[in-house]
Amino acid sequence: MTVDLLLRGGLVADGTDAALRRADVGVRDGRIVLVEDLGDRSVDAAEVIDASDRVVAPGFIDIHTHSDVVLLAEPGGASKILQGVTTDVTGNCSFSPFPVAAERRGALADPLARLGDGAPDPTWTDLDGYASALEAVGPALNVVPLVGHGALRIAAMDDPYGPADADDVRRMQDLLAEALDQGAWGMSTGLTHTPSSLGPSAEVEELCRVVASRDGLYATHARAVAGGELDAIREAIGAARASGVRLEYSHLALNEPANWGRSGDALALLETAVADGVDAAFDVYPYDASSSSLVQYLPEWVQAGGTDALRRNGSDAGWRSRALVDLNRGWFGGIPWLWDRFVLSAVPGRSDLVGLTLEQAAARTGTEPDVLVLDLCTTIGSDVQVVLFYRTESDMTAFLAHPLAAVGSDGNALPVDHGSGQPHPRSFGTYPRILGRYVRDQARLTLPQAIARMTSVPADRLGLRDRGRVVPGGVADLVVLDPGTVADTATFERPRSAPTGISCTVVAGVPVSRDGVLTGARPGQVLRRG
Repeated sequence: MTVDLLLRGGLVADGTDAALRRADVGVRDGRIVLVEDLGDRSVDAAEVIDASDRVVAPGFIDIHTHSDVVLLAEPGGASKILQGVTTDVTGNCSFSPFPVAAERRGALADPLARLGDGAPDPTWTDLDGYASALEAVGPALNVVPLVGHGALRIAAMDDPYGPADADDVRRMQDLLAEALDQGAWGMSTGLTHTPSSLGPSAEVEELCRVVASRDGLYATHARAVAGGELDAIREAIGAARASGVRLEYSHLALNEPANWGRSGDALALLETAVADGVDAAFDVYPYDASSSSLVQYLPEWVQAGGTDALRRNGSDAGWRSRALVDLNRGWFGGIPWLWDRFVLSAVPGRSDLVGLTLEQAAARTGTEPDVLVLDLCTTIGSDVQVVLFYRTESDMTAFLAHPLAAVGSDGNALPVDHGSGQPHPRSFGTYPRILGRYVRDQARLTLPQAIARMTSVPADRLGLRDRGRVVPGGVADLVVLDPGTVADTATFERPRSAPTGISCTVVAGVPVSRDGVLTGARPGQVLRRG
C-alpha cells in the first residue's frame, strides 16, 4: 500500500468511548485508508510522523465558536490549530455574517464587530458569498456555518429591534430556508443579545420548524431574565418539543449567584426532556468565567439601534438618567452587578483599563461603576469586552462529566503572537485544559470519554458523517498528543499562550502544525451540509 502520510506507532483514540489501541494510521488523498497495527511491516509513505508514546485522535470539532469573520482577517487560526481543533462551528449566539440586506449592511456589521479585530464589513449577501470570501483567503481549519437569528432579523425587518409581524416572520423563514439549502447546518439564537432577544418564543418556534424540516440543528444561547435561569432551559426544550428540531443548548452554565450549586436541577430538565423523546443535548467549556461585550448587560431598550444609537443617545441627559436607573436594577432585569467580578478585557483607546475590574476601573477614572459602564458603551460601543467571574467550578465540572455534554469553547480562532486586549483564555486552552486538568489530574473523565465529547459527539449532533472518528474512509482530520504533558498555559492575565503536549494537527491529511509551530498550510474548507 502507498500512502501520503503515515502516523506510526501511536495509540489510537478512535473518537468513541472505546479503549485506546495500538495502531498505525495511513492517509491518502485526504482520507484515512489504514487503521491497523503494522508491526514490522513497511508501507510506502511520502511522509511519516512518529507517534510513538502519543495518542492519535480525530481532530477536535469545536461546536460553539465565534470565528466567523476573524478567520477572514487571520486565516491561520493559530489558537485553535495549536489546540488540535480542526473544525470550528460558527454563527452561534444569533450572530452570523449572513444573510445580509444591502440597505442594512451596517446594522449587521455592528454586532459582527464584537467577534474580533480586523474583520471586514460583509460585502456578500448570503452563505454562498460568505463561503467564497472565506475560501478565497484559505483558512487553516474547517468551518461549519450556522445561520443566526439576529442576522435574520436584521436582514428581514425594517426595525429589527421591534416586534416581528407575520410578514417579517415569513421573510425570516425564507432567508433561513435559503441559507439551509445553501449548506448551513442549522440556526442559532442569542436570546440575551439584541436583536435576537426581542424575538418571543413563538417567533423562535416558527423558525425552528424550518430547521426541523431540513433536519438541521438548533443551537441556543438561551434567554436571560433575572430569576429565570431554569425557565430558559424550559423555553429551549419547549421550542424543540413544539417544532421537532434537534436542540443544542449552548454553553450550559449557572450565572446567577442564587443558582450556584443547582447543576443537578439544570441537568434534570434536560434528562427528562430526552426521556420524553426530545432530541436535546448541550455544550460546555472548562472555565468558571465567561466573556462577552459589555453592551449585552445594558437594559434591552438601551441597546436598541446598536452602537450608532448608543453614541447618539449618550449625550441626552434624560436618556442617561433613565438608563442609569434601569442599569442599577441589575443586569438582565435584576441580577446583581458584582462590580468586582467584571474584568475589562478589551477597551479600544483605553488600554490602561484592560485587566481591571469595573470597580477598579471606576476608581481609576474617578467615577462610579454604573456611570463608567454607560460611558464606555456610549462612547466606544460593542467593542468593549468583559470577562465575568460569575460561575462555579463545581457546576461546570458536573456539566462537563455528563453524558449529554459536548465541548465547545465559545472562543475564536485567534493569533497567538499578536492581538489587542486580554481575551478569555478559552480561545487558547479549552481542549488541552480538559485533557490535562480534568482527565489526567482530576480524573473527571477518562481520556476516551473526553475525546468523544470533542469529536464524535459534536460530529453526530451536527450530522458530520465523515469526521469525528478515526476509521477507514473518514476525512483525515487528526491530532497527535502526549497524554502525559498535554496542558493549557493560557491564563486570564496572559491568555495568548499556546498549550503544551499537542504534537501535530492534521487537516484533510495535511499537517498544519508540528510541535507547537504552524506549518503555514491552510487546507481548511467551508463545509456545506448535503
